[in-house]
Formats: sequence, C-alpha cells, structure tokens
Amino acid sequence: MDRVNDTKTALVTGANKGIGFAVAQGLGALGFTVAVGARDDARREEAVERLRAAGVDAFGVALDVTSDDSVAAAAATIEQRAGRLDVLVNNAGISGRTDGGAQDPTTLDLDVVRTVLDTNVFGVVRVTNAMLPLLRRADSPRIVNMSSNMGSLTLRTGPIMAAYAPSKSMLNSVTAQYARRFAETNVIVNAACPGYVATDFTGFNAPRTPEQGAAIAIRLATLPDDGPRGGFFDDEGVVPW
Repeated sequence: MDRVNDTKTALVTGANKGIGFAVAQGLGALGFTVAVGARDDARREEAVERLRAAGVDAFGVALDVTSDDSVAAAAATIEQRAGRLDVLVNNAGISGRTDGGAQDPTTLDLDVVRTVLDTNVFGVVRVTNAMLPLLRRADSPRIVNMSSNMGSLTLRTGPIMAAYAPSKSMLNSVTAQYARRFAETNVIVNAACPGYVATDFTGFNAPRTPEQGAAIAIRLATLPDDGPRGGFFDDEGVVPW
C-alpha cells in the first residue's frame, strides 16, 4: 500500500500503563506511529492523549487479547489506519490471583492457570497470528514478546507462582517456535525480560522504572536485519532459561 508518509507503525498491547506505556513512548520518540492496544476505553484514550502531548503520533486500538473478535477488529483498525505493521510488542500480561494458595503448586487453582495462560500465552499467539498479514507487508518486521526471568528454569527467580512463572516459560518456548518458523523470512521475533519494575503489577515496590524496563523491548523492536532471533534478552544480554 503506497503512502505519502512512510512512517513505521508499532502496536503495543497493554500499552495504557506501566512498561507498555513506556515502550509506546520510547518507540514514539524514535518516530514510530504507535497503536495503543488496551481493553479499557477511558484508560486507552487517556494514554493516547498523554503520548500525543509528548509529541508522539499515537492512536488507540480497542484490544482484548483473550477475544478472537476483538483481536480481528484490532487488525482491521490497524490495516485501515496504517496499511501495514512494522513492530508488534506483545506486552499485555497478568500475574493471576494468588489468594488462598491459588499459585502454590500444592494447592494450585487450575482456573487461575487457565486465566493466566489465556492472556500470557494464548493471547500472544492470537494477536501475533492476526497481525502477521500486516507484519509481512513491512520491510523489517519485528515481534517482541514481554517475558520474565521468573519463567527461567535455570534462574528460578521471584516468589513461587505456579501459574504465572510457567506461563512465561511457555511464552519463551512459543517464541522459539515462531523464530524457527520464521527462520528463512525477514520476520524477527525475540522475548524480552524487563526486570523488576515499579508498576501496579509489583505494587510499585521495585527498583527499576518502567522506562528502564522498556529499554530492552525497544532495542529488540529496532534490531537490524542480521539481529538475533528466538532469544531471551534483558539489559545485560542473553537470559539463561
């Protein structure tokens, strides 16, 4: 699709707050038009206004990653607005309930596991596959999946969370499968670990800012064509997993 303004477009899911908002802001500062994906209409529009006030070309996209219909509609919106997609950052994620031993493996609530997987893993697959036709139209498409070193079988960091941590292990595995599938293409997909960031996710009780957490995602979203594929990275480099 020929456009007079050949600006690159990025979709960030869960972009209305925290790390997602910081990723949107960082990509916007690099000149990307940013599609702000979020479920909540009011919060999404507020985020778009904040980004625009900061000089970012942003627009809102209603997006519930657990809904096939919502994801399909979001893809249609982006096609209409931009004609293609250069970057997809799968940032939307949930930690899941922890009350009453819900994430203690010995008393694990399987409904909590299902809920967490539906957003953190199935949501990523749902969004990625819906956006692939638009990504394939880009010269250098990039997909970044926001993971966590809590999903590392080697490091085993953080509290025991037997729904959340395995969801990130599976996300890393799915990322590797996509990378293998895209090996002979120009689509580069990697997983990012933002570190322990002060957001509502962590009760704002963490040492890193959302901007620090967003930096690795921004770097992976703007990799050169010979950049790494199917890896898991944080600020320090490769994360063992």
